[in-house]
Amino acid sequence: MSKENELKEILDAAKEKIKDAIDDASLNELRSFYTGKKSPLTEILKTLATASIEEKKIIGSLANETKQKIEAFLQERRLELQNAIIEKKLRSEKIDVTLPSKKIKVGSIHPLTKTIEEVEDIFIGMGYTIAEGPEVETDLYNFEMLNVPKGHPARDMQDSFYITENLLLRTQTSPMQVRTMLKLKGEPVKILAPGKTYRRDDDDATHSHQFMQFEGLVVDKNITMSDLKGTLNLFVQKMFGDSLKVRFKPSYFPFTEPSVEVDVSCFKCGGVGCNMCKQSGWIEILGAGMVHPNVLKGAGYDPEVYQGFAFGIGIERAAMLRHGIDDIRNFYLNDDRLLNQFKGEN
Repeated sequence: MSKENELKEILDAAKEKIKDAIDDASLNELRSFYTGKKSPLTEILKTLATASIEEKKIIGSLANETKQKIEAFLQERRLELQNAIIEKKLRSEKIDVTLPSKKIKVGSIHPLTKTIEEVEDIFIGMGYTIAEGPEVETDLYNFEMLNVPKGHPARDMQDSFYITENLLLRTQTSPMQVRTMLKLKGEPVKILAPGKTYRRDDDDATHSHQFMQFEGLVVDKNITMSDLKGTLNLFVQKMFGDSLKVRFKPSYFPFTEPSVEVDVSCFKCGGVGCNMCKQSGWIEILGAGMVHPNVLKGAGYDPEVYQGFAFGIGIERAAMLRHGIDDIRNFYLNDDRLLNQFKGEN
């Protein structure tokens, strides 16, 4: 039998056996049998050692062509088997889209985030814009330009986290007052600055070393204490309800003069006196005052022409009062029993 016929028989036999292969293992065995070192193809090529140049050229080319066809048959069958496996798997994993789905647990807005959004909505409705700034602040903006120079006794009111001698975690969002005034260069200001603040406090039911705060600032011509009182009265009514009474008490803050503390009648007892308000009938909610002339001057505003008022309220404090939560730590423990109560409010 001629070498050409032998190669044809090898190819035909390989094609039939490859077509009947049922898995990768069978294909690997056939590949080794027909194209390996001891395959019929190799044996034919070995006989060419004594053949003529012309025969070597013809049989060598035909042998390579036969090997390539066998490799193609193997690859084709391998793809057929793989597709069959995929098709079988798809049939077994068929999904009935008409079946009801599993109940999906949906998260909710955190009560502090909701409080921030509510306060922002109130003040945006009064024409305020939202201002944001760095939590790592310089001593210049956090204290000095707020009328609290180095060595000032008021620094003891806020035990601070210093990173370097002149760099600290901000103790309030008040630095945004100065930053905004410097940026606007003598133009009117009407901002609300929310954000995280840090003080070296022992954590307990009403204190935390990290808490959030709103600072509000208005600077313009002919601003008076009446404007401040009207603004805060409106805020309290919208945030906590029309039934609450508001009172202003003299206080001290280094960056405002005069300064006031703002109390509201107790949510729980309506002003009669209870454990929540310590029998006083009133609960302090924020501090405020007219911007100190030194702060205005330092930021480039003439206090003879411009006046302003500022106020600050703790976000956790507002949320605790709003929702009757008696421990500030509850906001940070991520207890589902607390958080699930706010799902219906989103």
